[in-house]
Amino acid sequence: MNINQNLQSNVTFSEALKFWFKLGWISFGGPAGQIAIMHKELVDDKRWISEKRFLHALNYCMVLPGPEAQQLAIYIGWLLHKTWGGIVAGVLFVLPSLFILIGLSYVYVVFGNVPWVAALLYGIKPAVAAIVLQAVHRIGSKTLKTPSKAPILWLVAVLSFLGLYFFSVPFPLIVLMAALFGAAGAKFAPTQFASGGGHGAKGIGGANVSAVIDDDTPTPEHARFKKSRLVKVVAICFALWLLPMGILMAYQGWHGTLTQMSWFFTKAALLTFGGAYAVLPYVYDGGVNQFVWLSGAQMMDGLALGETTPGPLIMVVSFVAFLGGWTKQVLGPDALFLGASLAAILTTWFTFLPSFMFILAGGPLVETTHNNLKLTAPLTAITAAVVGVIASLALFFIAHIALKIEGMGFQVSNIDFFALGLAGIAALALIRYKVGVMTVIFASALCGLLYRIML
Repeated sequence: MNINQNLQSNVTFSEALKFWFKLGWISFGGPAGQIAIMHKELVDDKRWISEKRFLHALNYCMVLPGPEAQQLAIYIGWLLHKTWGGIVAGVLFVLPSLFILIGLSYVYVVFGNVPWVAALLYGIKPAVAAIVLQAVHRIGSKTLKTPSKAPILWLVAVLSFLGLYFFSVPFPLIVLMAALFGAAGAKFAPTQFASGGGHGAKGIGGANVSAVIDDDTPTPEHARFKKSRLVKVVAICFALWLLPMGILMAYQGWHGTLTQMSWFFTKAALLTFGGAYAVLPYVYDGGVNQFVWLSGAQMMDGLALGETTPGPLIMVVSFVAFLGGWTKQVLGPDALFLGASLAAILTTWFTFLPSFMFILAGGPLVETTHNNLKLTAPLTAITAAVVGVIASLALFFIAHIALKIEGMGFQVSNIDFFALGLAGIAALALIRYKVGVMTVIFASALCGLLYRIML
């Protein structure tokens, strides 16, 4: 009780509410950018949580299927202010981008074939590839250290990249193998798997300044594991899934578009690992090839729009659902916008609901492990594997902007040197010169417009 009171007296719920609301509107740059924003704000500036506790929570979120940045926000919100703190943090992380993407999706389906709009999107796509490269750099630099100090983690990342990109090894198998590497590493090479310490930010003169949730802060009462609490959380989340699914089945039947969307994105949320970047091939295959909700070109446009909005990159599923609802006329030809918006909202609900369950149910178990290397080492190794996964997706994106490719295959007709060069310049600006994500996207869009005008 005293620990809870201490946390809440240092960080009031209204303070946290203001921050999570602000974060929902400024969280650009995909998961890497969003994690960087939270690290700067919560670890360095506000000192609500220490570096070590922040990275421990992040490693857990990296293991989970779903958007790791949003799950990290839920975790920290829950740790500070119990269940409602986590719910508020998670909802506000997503809500602004849902409203923005519904509006942008409508503009896209109505005006998407206008030449100047197409030219802007053409310029934005290389910036998207650059942002994914930046994600590789940022997460990799946090996790992998230098090859001489952490050769095992580098080996895990490289093998993950090769296995996923060239041999189509299922990501769950990659996670399992990485966890085994970590378990062995904790015994035979513990220094390579030790998480970073430090007590938040540095004060005047370089002295450590204690965080509200510091390295040695005991787990608060509400975050301690109880079987009854675990069962309660899982039961409530299952009921929140079952109720809308039951209504959809009664209204449209199992084969209705909205029902199929809800079930497909439930599977995406539960069965795909590695965060937003790893789930995109699955969404592409289902949305483009299996259900034909949109075309491959439209999917790439959706990724470009998703990168220009705040919130998780996986919010591109709202764009996919909006176009699918519009194309399939889920509420009839006289209610295209309403039907498409309903599809986007339902998809968002079914995609993000599991994230709340994973954190609120699993968080107490994770809190018991933050000083146990035997349990944290597998999480660190899995994070290294995720670096390889993101690298494979970066190559996938670069191939799609530089080459004319049909579907998921590589049927090359010619090389787009302008798009490839623009992606390289954008990556250099982001990684080397630390230019802001929105500045790079705006500049890339302008370059694409000017280039198409000159053609």
